[in-house]
Order: sequence, then C-alpha cells, then structure tokens
Amino acid sequence: MSVNVSRGVVAVSLMMVLSGCNAGSLGSGLGLSPSQPGNAAAAAAAQPAFVQGFCPQISLRDGTSFYRTYVRGKDGDAEQVIFQGALADTTRSCARTDTTLTINALVQGRLVAGPQGKAGTINLPVRVTVMDGDQEVFNELEQYPVTLADVNMPTQFVYTKAVNVPNTVSGTTRVFIGFEQPKKKN
Repeated sequence: MSVNVSRGVVAVSLMMVLSGCNAGSLGSGLGLSPSQPGNAAAAAAAQPAFVQGFCPQISLRDGTSFYRTYVRGKDGDAEQVIFQGALADTTRSCARTDTTLTINALVQGRLVAGPQGKAGTINLPVRVTVMDGDQEVFNELEQYPVTLADVNMPTQFVYTKAVNVPNTVSGTTRVFIGFEQPKKKN
C-alpha cells in the first residue's frame, strides 16, 4: 500500500517539476512584475519564450542502473547484501542561452535494504556523462545521499542534476546517468 502511495507521490512530484517548465514568467503567480527592483530573474523570464528545438535524451547504460553493496569480503553472497539501489524512469527539460545548453535531468530511483541492511543515510555514487557523438563534453561523479528510514520499507528518490554544456552540441548528444560500479579487487 505505501509503495503505491510513494509511487504516486513521485509521479505527482515529477509532473509538478515538468509543469513548471511551461509556467508563465517567474513571479507572475506571485504578483511580481519585472520592473520592480530586485526582480532581475523575473525580468529575464519576461523575455519572449521560444520553442526549444533540441533537448538530449537521457539514457541508462547497461550495467549501471543497479548498485549493490555487500558485507566486506562477501561479494556475490545474497545473504550478505547490505542494500541495493536501482534507477528507472528518466525525464529532462532544457534551456538555451547564446553560449550554453542547460539540461535538467531527473531520474527516479529506489533503495532497498538487504539482509544485512541498517536504517540510515546511504551515499549512492551517481555518474552523469554527456556525450556529443564520440566526444565527452561533461562527466561528473556525485555521492548522492538517500535516507533509508526503515529496513523493511523501500525508499524511492528522485535524482536531479542541472548540466551545462556548450550551446554548439549536435543533435547526437546524449546524457548517460548511472551508478558508478565499485572496482573489482584482484
């Protein structure tokens, strides 16, 4: 029951974020006008809107949408799993200036405790890479904190990242998001 409620909350949250992309000028719902002092952001938003012609797709690379940790020295033993994270649905929005394309990437994720899991905050290693054809134009690894309140209940989360790339990227540009997999020890 609570998993369905959580999914509904995440879905509604994503819709609210995306609907904000189509909202009118910043502050218009608050009664602010761009001519008031201190409303530089509102003045910028008051410029004529245009249709964004290109916004790169978000992809999950094979092998990076799941992340599992084990008790030290017990890799591969299902009874020794501490937690498992998974990434699923993605979406994005874009904004363009004369020099920059800003990609706002969102990915829905889920964190589940394993048999050895404990409640608390877990840092998930999320890597975002932007490729323009064969050329890498952005690459960043972030330790994204997710709180697991109860080991008996999965936690859903939404990872968001604003990525700035040159406005000159081509139509073949793609954004890859996934977990950084731990290095195998010899």
